[in-house]
Amino acid sequence: MGTDLVRLSAAETAAAVAAGEISAVETTQAHLDRIAAVDERVHAFLHVDTDGALAAARAVDQRRAAGEPLGPLAGVPLALKDIVTMKGVPTTCGSRILEGWRPPYDATVTRRLREAGVVVLGKTNMDEFAMGSSTEHSAYGPTHNPWDLTRIPGGSGGGSAAAVAAFEAPLAIGTDTGGSIRQPAAVTGTVGVKPTYGGVSRFGLVALASSLDQAGPCARTVLDAALLHSVIAGHDPLDSTSIDAPVPDVVAAARTREVRGMRIGVVKQFGGEGYQPGVLQRFREAGALLEELGAEVVEVDCPHFDYALPAYYLILPSECSSNLARFDGMRYGLRVGDDGTRSAEEVMALTREAGFGAETKRRIIIGTYALSSGYYDAYYGQAQKVRTLIARDFAAAFAQVDVLMSPTTPTTAFPLGERVDDPMAMYLADLCTIPSNLAGNASMSVPCGLSPDDGLPVGLQFIAPPMADDRLYRVGGAVEAAYAERWGHLLIDEAPEL
Repeated sequence: MGTDLVRLSAAETAAAVAAGEISAVETTQAHLDRIAAVDERVHAFLHVDTDGALAAARAVDQRRAAGEPLGPLAGVPLALKDIVTMKGVPTTCGSRILEGWRPPYDATVTRRLREAGVVVLGKTNMDEFAMGSSTEHSAYGPTHNPWDLTRIPGGSGGGSAAAVAAFEAPLAIGTDTGGSIRQPAAVTGTVGVKPTYGGVSRFGLVALASSLDQAGPCARTVLDAALLHSVIAGHDPLDSTSIDAPVPDVVAAARTREVRGMRIGVVKQFGGEGYQPGVLQRFREAGALLEELGAEVVEVDCPHFDYALPAYYLILPSECSSNLARFDGMRYGLRVGDDGTRSAEEVMALTREAGFGAETKRRIIIGTYALSSGYYDAYYGQAQKVRTLIARDFAAAFAQVDVLMSPTTPTTAFPLGERVDDPMAMYLADLCTIPSNLAGNASMSVPCGLSPDDGLPVGLQFIAPPMADDRLYRVGGAVEAAYAERWGHLLIDEAPEL
C-alpha cells in the first residue's frame, strides 16, 4: 500500500484524504518510509522532520474528522528547499556557515503551506546559497539524479527536484534565481515553475540576489504545480517587492489544456552550437506537437538575449556580495577562532574562510569587485543597462505572441564531477533560463521526452509575460496531456526503480 501511496499525484492524494479513503498520517508515513528506503542513494534531503511531519498530518486528520473544510492540498507531503526558513527546523542553505541554525520564524511561503494543511517532510539539499547548477556545491555532498545516480540532478534546487522524481514527495518548493527550479526539473523529468517576480513572497527566503530570487513549485504534473502555486502565491506586505494584484487562476488554466489559436514564439537565440542534438530533436518535435494541437508556432528574434549570461554573472555576484555580508560569525551560525585573543575582524575572516565554499567565495569576490569604486559603472551599471534591453526584447516578443518556448537547458544531466572545476561550463547550463529572471517573467519547464543520445529527460521551457502565469499552465497542461496520450503514461513513470 505504501508504494501505491507515493505514486499518487498531489491532486489524487488530497482528494483521497478529503474523502477519507486514506489518512494524512498514512500518506505521510508512506513517504517517510520511501525516504528511508532510497535517500541514502539520492541524498535529496538534508533534514527529515519526522515528528513535525506526522504531527502536521494528524492535525489534518483531526480537522477532517471534525467536519472542517480542507484546502485543496491538505494532507499532501512536500519537500522544502533548505533556503526557505521554517521555525525551529534547521536551515543551512547548503552551507557550513549556517550549520545548526534554527530560524525563529517561518517564511511566508512556509506559513501559507502550514495554513493550507500541507505536510512538510523536511529540508532539501542545494548548491550553497543557491549558487550552482548541479547541487555539487553543497557543503553536505551532492544530490544524485534518480534517473541515473551517476548524474547531476540540476541546481541549485537539485534536492527538491530529485525528491519529487524519486517519489519521496509529490511536491516540493524550490527557488529560482537564474534557473534553479526549471533546470533541475528539466533534467529529472519533472515540472518546475518560476512564477512572475513578486508573485510569491520572498519574506523568509535567505537572499542570494534580491532582484532575481523567486520561490516556486516543483511537481510531477502541471496540475499539481498549479495547485501548489495557488497556495503560496499572493500579495505579502512583508515583502516590499510583492505584487499587490490578484493571482492568475493557474488551476483553471492547468485544467483547460487547450492551445488552439495561441501564438507561440520560438526564441531564435536558443539553439545551435553547444546544444545536445537529442535535446534539439525533442524540442523540434514539441513544436510540431503544438502545431498539431492548433497553435501557431513562429520564430521570434530577441537579439539581446546573447548578452544575458554575462550580464547575469555581474548582477548576481554583486547582489550576493551585498547580501552575504551578514554572515560574519557574530550573530548566528558558525563561529571560528573566538578564543578570546582575536579581534572581531579576525574571527569574521576565519569564520568566512571555514564556512563558505569555493564557488560562494568566487562569486562574492567577483561581486565585490564589480561594485567597487571606479568599476561600478563599467560593470554593474552596464549589466543593468543590458537587463533593460532584455526586458524590451521580451516586450517586443509578447506584442507578437502569447508565450515563448525554448529548450529549458542545452543538455541533459551531465555526469557528477564533469563540470565542477569548470565554472564557465557550469554557468552555460542556465543559458536559456536566465533571461526570464532578469526581466521578471513567469516561466515553466515541462518534460518533452527522453533524449535519443542518452535516454535521459529533456525539458521544454515556456515563458509568459509578468502576471500571465496562467498562460504557462494552459500550454504546459496541453503539452503534458498530449504526450501522456501518445505515450500512455507520464514521462516520470519511465524513471528507473531505485
